[in-house]
Amino acid sequence: MPFLLHRFTRFLRLRLSGWRLPLAVAVFVFLSSWLAMALVEPAGSTITAPGTYWWYFLVTGATVGYGDVFPSSIGGRVIGAYVIVGGIVTLTLLFTQLSEALQSLRGRRLRGVVPLDMSDHVVLLGYWPGRTERIVAELTAEGRTQVALCAWNDVMENPMPDQPAVHFVRGDLTHEDVLQRACVPEARTVVIDARDDNETLAVAVAVEHAHPGVHLVAALRDLERRDTLRYVSAGVQVVQWHMPSLLTEEANDPGITQVYSELMTHGGRNTYSLTVPPGFPHATFGECQRHFGSAFGATVLAVRGPDGLAVSPPWDTRVAAGTTLYYVAAGRIPARQLFAGHRS
Repeated sequence: MPFLLHRFTRFLRLRLSGWRLPLAVAVFVFLSSWLAMALVEPAGSTITAPGTYWWYFLVTGATVGYGDVFPSSIGGRVIGAYVIVGGIVTLTLLFTQLSEALQSLRGRRLRGVVPLDMSDHVVLLGYWPGRTERIVAELTAEGRTQVALCAWNDVMENPMPDQPAVHFVRGDLTHEDVLQRACVPEARTVVIDARDDNETLAVAVAVEHAHPGVHLVAALRDLERRDTLRYVSAGVQVVQWHMPSLLTEEANDPGITQVYSELMTHGGRNTYSLTVPPGFPHATFGECQRHFGSAFGATVLAVRGPDGLAVSPPWDTRVAAGTTLYYVAAGRIPARQLFAGHRS
């Protein structure tokens, strides 16, 4: 029987592939062993009953062998050994196919051709060695963000396979299929870090078509093209390409680039500094913050004292005479008004 099983397995291997081979071996061993068992077991044996033999075949072929059902004749025990060998062959073929399937799936994932299953994630369109790794590290630093990294076809495999929070897709970044595989319609933020500004514009058009109104962040070399990009999406947040850290800040905290833009441009509220004069009655950063807010509608951002610059320090930080305060306000606050406590 083992010899016949070997020849039969070799015959089938040449003609069957995939999951059909272990299935064919299991069916053949089941039918042939059942017939042989019925011939060698004495009359009246219950092992060959249809409702019993399938259970005997299952536990014996899997080499579990509960012993609740067993053959009583020597010939039946030989058939039992044949079932064990057949079970081992079937399981070996089955696990081989399973291993190959898992390896194939892993390989396809590494190559970025498998559709992702994600939502409420960040899609990063474009890959730059070194730069992208830093961006991803900042995006995932808090451990709550999943990233779908999309690269062009020249990136053959996932460049960050050891990062569990990074999922890889490869292809034409302006193609709908690639954006669908990256689950752009389910994303909360899309970051475009393309190879040039023209490509950024083309990718933005594709993203807006796939997910209208998505929180879109784009890196531009020439910020004068910002208005052109806003024809695609009025809410797009544009970042200077040479400031990748701002890309991650905007992705994690939508709207922060607008805050920076307001702080760095004239008009509205601007940033100012002043030196604390002698006799200033507010001795801590917290007291200064409350005073500037209630009296002038201003916000103190940082202090510079003997220990250097401290941005948003603890409220009990001492503020002595000669300390520099940096604040945001509608206009510069004259030093003489610090004691008056009224709006300018």
